[in-house]
Order: sequence, then structure tokens, then C-alpha cells
Amino acid sequence: MRHRDYLKLAIPLMISTITQPILGAVDTAVVGHLNDTRYIGGVAIGAVVFNTIYWLFGFLRVSTSGYTAQADGMQSREALQLAYLRPIILAGVISVLIILGQWFLGEAVQWIYKSDEQALIHAMTYFKILIWGAPFVLIGYVNLGWLMGYKRIKETLFLQISANILNIVLDVLFVIYLDMKVAGVAYATLISQVYAFILGTALIYRHLDIKGISMQRIQLSSLKQVMLVNSDLMIRTICLLAMTNLFMSQSAKFGSEVLAANAVLYQVQYLISYLLDGFSNASSIFAGRYKGAQDSGGFEKLIKLSGGYALSLAALSSVGILLMGDSLFNLFTNLREVIDICLQYKIWLVVFPFSIAHGMIYYGLFTGSTQTASVRNSMILSLMVFALVLYVAVPKWGNHGLWLAFILFSLCRSIYLIGASKRLIFSESN
Repeated sequence: MRHRDYLKLAIPLMISTITQPILGAVDTAVVGHLNDTRYIGGVAIGAVVFNTIYWLFGFLRVSTSGYTAQADGMQSREALQLAYLRPIILAGVISVLIILGQWFLGEAVQWIYKSDEQALIHAMTYFKILIWGAPFVLIGYVNLGWLMGYKRIKETLFLQISANILNIVLDVLFVIYLDMKVAGVAYATLISQVYAFILGTALIYRHLDIKGISMQRIQLSSLKQVMLVNSDLMIRTICLLAMTNLFMSQSAKFGSEVLAANAVLYQVQYLISYLLDGFSNASSIFAGRYKGAQDSGGFEKLIKLSGGYALSLAALSSVGILLMGDSLFNLFTNLREVIDICLQYKIWLVVFPFSIAHGMIYYGLFTGSTQTASVRNSMILSLMVFALVLYVAVPKWGNHGLWLAFILFSLCRSIYLIGASKRLIFSESN
């Protein structure tokens, strides 16, 4: 395992994944210049809603990447085919259920975020448009996971960057020039989701011939096994979403200005998280290939290398935040009251990379090797810590208490996975 091989994979993946939070940042920025904090709050709530929906099924990308990398390591064509087709069927079924249940989802959104009526109106506008993107997003997850697992990094890079550039251009066109406000942000996102689905499917079929696969191999029992394997990842995601929604719901209770400021701060932490996610994806792909090839020596070297990059990336991220100074928040909004609030809580962004780095990168090691029980356990424990600190610290320290709970959530996750990393080593009999 050489640094050069790792970076050759990690850097393009980092570039591709960092475009996603940049897109979220642009969404926040374009509505942040509409001179009303409720537009930012509405988009923030809407974004959290869809993160809740789609992150719950994020295993479609993560597991597809892991199984595809393992199939590639085994050099099995049939395994590569099944690694794609089984999650595609699941994605289709889940998408139908989401669309059929949109009324119930909408009612839940209005019940949870009822504290700011005007922001909620904007959030529901966003929701009613983007709900129709569910099939394109979920099947797109499978497409992306398969391309990543098969190490088609240039195609992955082109797919994500082109879709997000399209989204950004449409954001500016619809919101700034056509004055469509929140609806413009939603339509821009929906169009880019359809584009990504079409392009991803076309790229998949350049490499994968599914005609020769026996349909008997794609049976209910096989699909059930895939769901059982991914149950740990679903629980992990539920915990993450519970934390995120508790965070945003508590932010809304502090008022529209603090909600807007926390939305901006949260976008910055997304940028950091997705930067780390590129390296996490690289670790996942190498972990899957080593697992498929039963190369335990290579896996041990990968664990050590991943830990070193986690610490290095944390340091670089923190220094970058400090060097940017106050201009960091001017990128998102020109509302002085929101910027002033952001500056009060900037210190938490400096601390954040050190709390999350190992958790993010070691997550890739565990998911790539499809050893996900530790991932599940780390998130359950972290959510318990978050809830306890939230209960104790927010009444005493307000928004500082909320950010303390968030940092300890991230830190607990990292510490647990570092301690569990020895379980990743496997024998040939496994």
C-alpha cells in the first residue's frame, strides 16, 4: 500500500465529493442575498428534510461501492453484475414508497418545524417540488456506488461535477435572474438530479452487460440478504439523521436569525465532512478490494495509512478556517446580523475537523470491508451522548451548548471506531 496509489484515488474522489456541499453552499448563498433570513431558514429546513429521506437510504451507494470493490477484487463478472442489479431493484421499490407517502412526509415536516411559520412555507415549497426526484436520486446512488467501487474515478468525477455545475448555473438563473426564490432552488436541484440519473445510467452500461445474468440469481431471498447486511448502515443513518434534525429543530427554537446562522455554519462543516469523505471513499474501495482478494497484509497497511491522513486533513481544515477569517461567512450571506452570529460560534468549526476526521475515514474502512456492526454501535453511542449533552448544556449555554453536543457526537464516533479498528483484520478463512 503506497501513498501514491492511495492519493491517486483519494484526490479525484475528494474533488468529486466536495462539489456536493459546494452546491449546498450555493443554495444557501443565493437565497442568503434575498434580504430575508426566512428564505435561508426555509432552504435549510428543506435540505434537512431531504437529507433525512435520502441519507436513510445512503446504504444504496455505500454498500454498492463495497460489494462492487469486493467483486472486482475477486475478478468475478457475475458478482459485478449482481452488485449493481440487486440494489437497483431496492432503489426502485423505495422510490415508489417515498412518492406514495409524500402527504404523510409533508405533514411530518409541518409538525416538526412549526416554530417559524414563514420559513416553513418556503420549506414546503421546496419539499413539494423535490419529492419527485426520489427515483432519480436513489438509482443515482447505486450508479455512483458501482462506478466508485469499480474504480471508474474519472467517470465518477465527471458525473458529480457536471451535475453540480448544472445545478449551480440553474440556481443563479432561476433565483437571481428569474426571481423564482426558493422554488428556483428546488427546480434547479430537480433538473440536475434527472441529468445525473441519465448520465450515470449511460456510463454504467458502457462497462456492464446485464443480459447474461440469470434472473434466478436476483430472487427475493437474495434481496432480503442484501437488506439484512445493510441493516447496520440503516441504523447508523437513522442515528445521524436524528442528530441532524434535533440540531436544526433546536436551532429553529432560537429564532430565525440563529437558525440562519447555524444553517451557514452547518454548510461549512459539510464542506469539511465532504473533503474527508473523498478520502473515506478511497479507504472504502481499497478495503473492499483487499477483502475480496483476501490480502490481510495490505489491509493492515491501509489502516495505518488512513489514520495518518485523518490527522493531516483535520489539521489542514482547521488552519484553512482560521486563515479565511471573517470572509468565510460573507460567501454565504450579506446579512450583517447573521454574519455577526456566525462569528460568535466560529471556534466550533476550528475544533470540528479534529473531532470528526478519524470517524469519517475509518467509516470507509468498515463499510468497504462490509463489517458494519462497529459503525452501527458507534453511532448509537454517539447519539446517546449528543442527547445527554443537548439536555444538559443547551439550557445553560444556549447555542454554544448545542454546538458542544454536536462536537462531542462527532468525537465519540471517532474514538469508538479507532478502538474497534483491530476487528477489521481478517484471516483467509473469513
